[in-house]
Amino acid sequence: MITPFFQTLFLVFLAEFGDKSQLVAMTLSARYRPWPVIIGAVAAFSVLNLLGVLFGGVISQWIPGWIVAVVVAVLFFVFGFQSLRFEEEAESDENVKVGKQLLVSVFLLIFVAEFGDKTQLAVAALASVNNLWLVWGGATLALSLTTLLGVIVGQALFQRVPISWIHRGSGVLFIAFGCVALYGLFRGQFT
Repeated sequence: MITPFFQTLFLVFLAEFGDKSQLVAMTLSARYRPWPVIIGAVAAFSVLNLLGVLFGGVISQWIPGWIVAVVVAVLFFVFGFQSLRFEEEAESDENVKVGKQLLVSVFLLIFVAEFGDKTQLAVAALASVNNLWLVWGGATLALSLTTLLGVIVGQALFQRVPISWIHRGSGVLFIAFGCVALYGLFRGQFT
């Protein structure tokens, strides 16, 4: 069985690969030094994931496990079908505004762009049924890796693998995790 850390790592990595935050990191690193972009993005993701796991942990203390499992499954199915319906959007440079403090600008840009995003909600859902720190670590590592790939080799990968395939893969994975949550519910794992 996949541990919560690797489950979260794999799911979030696929869901965010080619997403707007990775494209923002790629765009900014083409114009500016890469390290402030990487540090600002990773810091933003760390805070967002912390908020997500804390929210998920609080929910799990107040709501019965079977209700949480149903909500988690539904969320995974919704995110999965949204990913399967992905249509490529043109990313405009007008959305990328940075000031003199590049690191702070990147942090704020990523934080605002990703707040309440599907992966933050998925992190909250995973944290409601798993160890908070394992979920936080897996999600933060996944988002850090997608940022690094966006900065370093993202452009080369997008020339070879259509982004629509990546989103379809993450959609299938979300749906699979929704099925796993329902299976656990029916086996009596969540009471």
